[in-house]
Amino acid sequence: MSEPRPSDRHDASQPDDTFEEIVGEETQRDPDLAVIEAGSRTLRTYAGSPQGEAVPARPTDPETDKALRAVEQELAGRWGETKLEPSVTRIAALMDVLGEPQRAYPSIHITGTNGKTSTARMIEALLNAFELRTGRYTSPHVQSITERISLDGSPIEPERFIETYEDIKPYVEMVDAQQPYRLSFFEVLTGMAYAAFADAPVDVAVVEVGMGGTWDATNVIDSTVAVVTPISLDHTDRLGTTPAEIAGEKSGIIKQGATVILAQQPVDAAQVMLKKAVEVDATVAREGMEFGIVSREVAVGGQLLTLRGLGGAATEYTEIFLPLYGAHQAHNAAVALAAVEAFFGIGAEQARSLDIDAIRKAFAAIVSPGRLEVVRSSPTVVLDAAHNPAGAKAAADGISEAFSFSRLIGVVGTSGDKDVRGLLEAFEPIFAEVVVTQNSTERAMDADELAAIAVEVFGDDRVQVEPRLDDALEAAITLAEEDDEYAGAGVLVTGSVITVGEARLLLGRG
Repeated sequence: MSEPRPSDRHDASQPDDTFEEIVGEETQRDPDLAVIEAGSRTLRTYAGSPQGEAVPARPTDPETDKALRAVEQELAGRWGETKLEPSVTRIAALMDVLGEPQRAYPSIHITGTNGKTSTARMIEALLNAFELRTGRYTSPHVQSITERISLDGSPIEPERFIETYEDIKPYVEMVDAQQPYRLSFFEVLTGMAYAAFADAPVDVAVVEVGMGGTWDATNVIDSTVAVVTPISLDHTDRLGTTPAEIAGEKSGIIKQGATVILAQQPVDAAQVMLKKAVEVDATVAREGMEFGIVSREVAVGGQLLTLRGLGGAATEYTEIFLPLYGAHQAHNAAVALAAVEAFFGIGAEQARSLDIDAIRKAFAAIVSPGRLEVVRSSPTVVLDAAHNPAGAKAAADGISEAFSFSRLIGVVGTSGDKDVRGLLEAFEPIFAEVVVTQNSTERAMDADELAAIAVEVFGDDRVQVEPRLDDALEAAITLAEEDDEYAGAGVLVTGSVITVGEARLLLGRG
C-alpha cells in the first residue's frame, strides 16, 4: 500500500464562523457555461477504462446462477427494506457473534437524502487511486443484488457473494432465534458486507446508510469521517416531516471526534448537524466555506471542474474532468474529495493537497449507473433514478443543461410511498409529454393511479398510460421519432431505481 503524495502548501486563513455567514455563503452553482470539446477529450485520456464493472449481468454458469437465485429467494423471504423496526439491536448481535468484523478496518460513513451512491462511488475511486483496497456498500441496486457489495471498485463476484452468505447463515439463524424479530433483508446484507470486507481484507470501507442514520443497520461502525449529502424530504413517515427532523435522525452517524463533511443544506438541517457535531466534539467542514466548487463548465461527455480542498485557497485541484452530467454531480465530487482529504488527515491546519494526477485519473473514470445515464441513441434515451422532488429537480436541471433536446418525452414509474406529485411537478417544465407506467414490484404505484395525478400536473393531452414498462418505452421512443420536425427529441426514464433498472435490462444494458 502506498501513501498519498501530498505537497506542502501555505495555511489557509480561517473563515468567520458566525452562523449567518455560514448560511449566507453559497458556492456559485451556475457560472457561464461553455462547451470545451478539446479540453474534455484531452482530460479523458487520464482515465483509461471506466472504474470496474458497474452493473454486472447474471452469472453465465448455470449452477452459479441457480445458487445465487436461491440466496436471493432466501433473502427476499425476510422483512423488506420498507418494513423496519428502528433498532440496531439485531445487527449488533450479529456483529458480536461474527467477531465484530466491522472493526477490522477504518470507514467513511455516508448519509443524506440524495447523491449518496454517486458520492460513495467517487470516494471509492479516489481511495483506489491511492492504492488502497476498498469495500463499498450501497443501496438499492440497479439490476443485480451483487452491486451492493463492491471490492476494489467492482461488484463482488457471484461466487463470493454466495460463499459469504453461506458463511454467515448459521450465525444469522442463531441471532434470529434469540430476537423477537428475525434479521431483515437489509440487516443480513449489511452483515454480509462487513464480513466480506474483513475477509478481503480491505484498507477502508465506504458505507452508505440504508435509511436515516441513528438506527440504520450500517450504524454499528465507528467512522472517522461522516459525510452528509443534501437533505430533503423523503421517507417522511419514518424520518420526520421537516429537514430538521430528518437531519436529527441522520446526524446519528456522527461519532465522537469524527470529521463531518457537510454538503450544502437547508438552514434548519445545517443547524441540527452543527449542534450534533458540537455535542460529540466533531470537526465540521462545510461546502461553500471550508471546501467547494471554484468553477464548473459543461464539457463534452460531462463537465470540467476546479475544486477547492480542505486546505482552502492553497489547495485547489484544477482541470478535473467528471464524466457525469448535472451541477449536483459536481457538488457530489466536491464532497467526495473533501471526505478523502479528511480521511488522509488534510485540513485547514495541514494545508496540503493530494496528487493532482491521481485525482484527475480517478474522477475521469467515474461511472454512476442510472444517474443521467445515456443508454441509447437515435433517439437518445437517458435513465435517471430520481425518486423524490429534490432528485427530480436536480435531474431536470442536469438534463436541460447537458442536452439540447428539441422535445423530451418522459417515462415515469414510481413507488406508491413517494411524493409523486412533487416529483411530477419538478419534471413538468421539461417534459413535452409523459408516458406513465409501473415497474414489476409490489411497491410500484398503479399506472392508472399515477396517471390521475399526472393529468392534474400536465393536463390530459400530455399524458399517456402504458402499464407495461416495455410498452411504455416503445411508446415514448415512437413519440420521440414521430415527426421530422422533432429531430433531436429524447426520452428520459425516471421515477424509481427499480424502474430504471428494469428499463436498463429492456434496453439491452443488462
